[in-house]
Amino acid sequence: MSDLVLQGHPGIGATVRGVALVAADNFSARYDLDRLKGVFSRQAHALCGESYLDKILVLDAAKGGVATAWMLREMASRAMAPKALLLNYANPIMAQGASFGAIPLIDRFEVDITAAVQSGDEVTVAPATGRVIVHRR
Repeated sequence: MSDLVLQGHPGIGATVRGVALVAADNFSARYDLDRLKGVFSRQAHALCGESYLDKILVLDAAKGGVATAWMLREMASRAMAPKALLLNYANPIMAQGASFGAIPLIDRFEVDITAAVQSGDEVTVAPATGRVIVHRR
């Protein structure tokens, strides 16, 4: 089976490779995460109880305000941040937080990224080109 290449908008950060954690849900670093335990903690979130550590998060849209920017930076400083963020729609605050925390981010894909990638898929995130490669087994 050949790899799947998905095109998004050019993003932020370095190229990384890792395992995807996917949900067709929105994302806030402030309201959705237990940043000390490294898990999704909001009961209503589709990923509640799942660890986001060392994962490439694939979610629908950014939500929340300015706290997200400094929270992502603080999480990264303690090695408690996701490996990368892939969103159908980011907002300026999420982009600022990803940049501030050196967390790779791509958004605005040609397809619904939450439908094209499955949890457990190994993916390469290349923000400079806006490409995500899903490595098929």
